[in-house]
Amino acid sequence: MATEPVLVRAGGTEPLYIRRFSRTERTLHWVHASAFMVLLGSGLVLYVPRLSEAVGRRPLVKDIHFDTGLAWMLAIALIVVLGDRRGLRRTLRELDSFDRDDRLWLRRIPRPQGRFNAGQKLNAALTASFALLFAVSGLLLWYGERDNRFRFASTILLHDGLMFISIAVVLGHLYLALIYPSTRHALRGMTTGSVRRDWAWQHHRKWIEGRQSSGE
Repeated sequence: MATEPVLVRAGGTEPLYIRRFSRTERTLHWVHASAFMVLLGSGLVLYVPRLSEAVGRRPLVKDIHFDTGLAWMLAIALIVVLGDRRGLRRTLRELDSFDRDDRLWLRRIPRPQGRFNAGQKLNAALTASFALLFAVSGLLLWYGERDNRFRFASTILLHDGLMFISIAVVLGHLYLALIYPSTRHALRGMTTGSVRRDWAWQHHRKWIEGRQSSGE
C-alpha cells in the first residue's frame, strides 16, 4: 500500500495525514480483537454460574468458545500467508526494538518515540504471549475432557488467570483508544490507516524523523 502522506480537506483547512498502518496490519488487529471479544464473552459465560444459568445452553457456548479459538488461529495464519509479509516482518522488527528512549519513556521521562511507543511495544509482547498461552491451555482443556491423562489442575488456573489479567489489559487499551484525549486519535490509524502528521510528530517524532531522513 502507498505510504505517502495525503492531504484531506476538512472545514476549509488541509490537515496533512500520514499513513501509519497497512491494510494487512489493520486486518490482523481487527480479526484478533473481534475473536478475543467473542472468546472473552463466551469464556465469562462458562466461568460465571449465573451467566451460564441465564444463557441456559452451556454446551453450545462451549462449542462457540472452542470453534472461535480455532477460527482465530486459522484467520491469523491466512492473514500472514496472504497479506503483506514483508510489512509484517518490518512491524515485528519495530516492536522488538527496545532502546534507551523507550526505557526512559516508561519512566515517564519524555523521549521521542518511533511508530510504536514503548507502552505499545510492551502491550504487543503481552498480547502475543497471552495468545500463545491461551491457545495451548485451551487445547489442553479440550483434550483433557477426552483423555484424563491430559487433565491438569494448573491448566484451568492458567486459563482463568489469563482471562482476568486480559480483562484489565483490554479495559486499559479501550480507555486509551476511545476516551483519553491525547491518545484516542490513534484509533483513526487503525480504522483508516492514517493519522494527522502533527499528532504523529507530537507522539511518534522518531518515526517522522526517520521517514524524513529516508526521503519519504
